[in-house]
Amino acid sequence: MRFSTAFLVTLGMAPVALGGPIAYALCQTGCNSLAVACYAAAGFTFGTVVATVATPAVIVGCNAGLGTCSAACATVALFAPTP
Repeated sequence: MRFSTAFLVTLGMAPVALGGPIAYALCQTGCNSLAVACYAAAGFTFGTVVATVATPAVIVGCNAGLGTCSAACATVALFAPTP
């Protein structure tokens, strides 16, 4: 098969596709799903608890887990190229 010079130049100028942002979004969705399950197991609804001094320790733990998971997503999935 013979390619024309114009085709090869155009192909060389095409941007590289990275799926990092998609992987990051999927990872964040997983983190949020786990946080919702954690809240539900504690008898609360995710997104309705205001962080105060009187916030139950289990909710603080759920939030800490969400933060750790989100940070892992940011450091791993956001910069991972996906073909």
